[in-house]
Amino acid sequence: MEIKHEKNFNIKKYTTFKIGGDIDKVLFPKSIEEFEQALKETSKVYGNLSNTLVSTFGYQGKIILSTEMNTIKIDGNRVTADCGVKGPKLAQEVCASGLSGLEFMIGFPGSVGGEICMNASAHGQTVSDFLTSVICWSKEFGLVQYSKEEMEFEYRSSKCQRENLIVLQAEFELEKKDIHEIKKQMDENLNFRRKHQPTLALPNCGSIFKNPCNSPAGRLLESVGAKEIMIGDAHVWRNHSNFIINTGNATSMDVLKLMSELQDRVLGEFNIKLEPEIRFLGGFNKEEMKLWQKLNKK
Repeated sequence: MEIKHEKNFNIKKYTTFKIGGDIDKVLFPKSIEEFEQALKETSKVYGNLSNTLVSTFGYQGKIILSTEMNTIKIDGNRVTADCGVKGPKLAQEVCASGLSGLEFMIGFPGSVGGEICMNASAHGQTVSDFLTSVICWSKEFGLVQYSKEEMEFEYRSSKCQRENLIVLQAEFELEKKDIHEIKKQMDENLNFRRKHQPTLALPNCGSIFKNPCNSPAGRLLESVGAKEIMIGDAHVWRNHSNFIINTGNATSMDVLKLMSELQDRVLGEFNIKLEPEIRFLGGFNKEEMKLWQKLNKK
């Protein structure tokens, strides 16, 4: 089975941060069968790179992207979506069928797999609300189907992180609703997002840090003057302190140094260590790896 792939692939344009160097080999499976085949080469899966900072120095190895796994099937109020389906596309498709429950996805740049893995949420909805089952791949058991209850969803987490599961496909059971009401809600969600979160016209990777249990990360960061901080072309967004934007030619080092400075300020002021919400793909540069390890140290 020949799987679409690229060698010495410059990943920069593929990332929402518009940061990254050359990857030795990138595999683009189009189905669950091809995904299983690709996993024989590497277990490093990075979805559509919407929440990943890729090193400017590149990555010496193989990765799998799910961007080609984008099939959607609608049968009544049951919807099946592959892991690579973009959130906005799925929201629009189910809306056209008069199905409600995924309106919040309209403003999310991520894909279904990543959103389920982190139990993405916004505007009073979470991806797990109408989820019925998920097909995952695990190193120990191979393909496994889990019910919503078996996924152990919590705030910004699921069974996926705890057991290193890779989401391949999901099924939802949505609610019938007037299409105009669904569109109205999606428009409101988009308007809110434009005011409170940067669009991809300003390259970014979504929320940089997870919210600690006692206070939103953005509020803590604003309290320590985060909006005044910039390193190279990596700037804290002026409208929300938990977003870093690439204003031109920011490097991965710029972003990691900025994250480290932000984390240090909040720790010093509030004795709260912010935990990164984004992922990092690198390894060539020792200074970068030290920064990433420091950011994730418990």
